[in-house]
Amino acid sequence: MIEIHESYENYLKAIYLISKRNKGGWVCNSEISNYLNVKPPSVTDMLYKLKAGDLIDWSPRKSLRLTKKGKIIAQDVIKSYKNLCNFFRNVLKIENRNLIKKLSCEIEHHLTPEVSDALEDLLLEY
Repeated sequence: MIEIHESYENYLKAIYLISKRNKGGWVCNSEISNYLNVKPPSVTDMLYKLKAGDLIDWSPRKSLRLTKKGKIIAQDVIKSYKNLCNFFRNVLKIENRNLIKKLSCEIEHHLTPEVSDALEDLLLEY
């Protein structure tokens, strides 16, 4: 897994999740803006950065999709998030759903693939 900034990962994760419910996996700027609760110009700025990193297929004023590289990163982040949620809920027995979501979202960006895999293996026991 390549190292990219947390904000890039948040956008890739959002694009991936939105694309799963859209025909053909196409996503528009306004959907990202609404999902992340950010202003459209901020989305456009980030889309230029993601495109430069070959993480999305996109042209201005058009819908976009993740590249294979972008999709892999998004899936890794989502996997880490789910593993962390399961860890907090099932191993640490934390019941506060909002706390679990907040902690998982903050930590997901800092797990290496090895740590994420080890966490997943640990969760198989629970």
